Amino acid sequence: MSLVSTEREGPMAVITLDSPPLNLFDRAMTTELIAAIEAVQDDPPRGLLIRAEGKVVSGGVNVQEFKGLSASEGARLWEQLMGLIDRVEGLPFPVVFAAHGLTLTAAFELSLACDLIVASESAQFGLVEIVVGLTPSMGGPQRLAERAGSGRARQLVMTGGLFDAATLERWNVVNEVKPDGELDEYARKLTRRLANGPTLAHAMTKRILRGWRDDGMAGADRVTRRDAAELFETEDLRNAVESFLENGPGKATYEGR
Repeated sequence: MSLVSTEREGPMAVITLDSPPLNLFDRAMTTELIAAIEAVQDDPPRGLLIRAEGKVVSGGVNVQEFKGLSASEGARLWEQLMGLIDRVEGLPFPVVFAAHGLTLTAAFELSLACDLIVASESAQFGLVEIVVGLTPSMGGPQRLAERAGSGRARQLVMTGGLFDAATLERWNVVNEVKPDGELDEYARKLTRRLANGPTLAHAMTKRILRGWRDDGMAGADRVTRRDAAELFETEDLRNAVESFLENGPGKATYEGR
């Protein structure tokens, strides 16, 4: 039985975690998830939704994976997990994460590598690695700091507490909160809308923000000056400008070319 499935819905792809009852991240789950991300790298959609089946999104990493690890073995594990995060962040199209329930450790960190996080009202999030004497090692603290500030990142990581979706929306970690039962439909609709949009412009936005993350405002400005004008050579921009001038705003269609 596959632990991770991928389906195509028009311009978008949907990756689903499905390893009941807790969708725990073990080596098998991680290997399948990396393979799923590599598949959308090789045959890219125009947008990606990452979601989960079951009562919870994920109970986090299977603690059995940590038993008896040496420092060198742990470093290899972190390299694999951070490699997954690098792949997700490097995708050149919009990536949405949908959290319908409990979202712990690795799954929470995976969500932070996505462009947008949408959650149901009952969803809870936590980086609870302190219960086994660890700190999050899939980039969670630094990506939380990027979204919510270093003080909130320290609070989430050092207390190991659970935080509801409304709180994390207020802290700018979660982008939108939807009523229970409406999240999946909304997440698919949002991803489809992004996938039908100017995805080359979205990719450039991601490059500019990566420049900001790597080297602050100066880095983002360098990427903008160096690369953003490439969009003027795209069919999407040229057609959208013509559509705007002839038909007004909001009528253009995009092909990702």
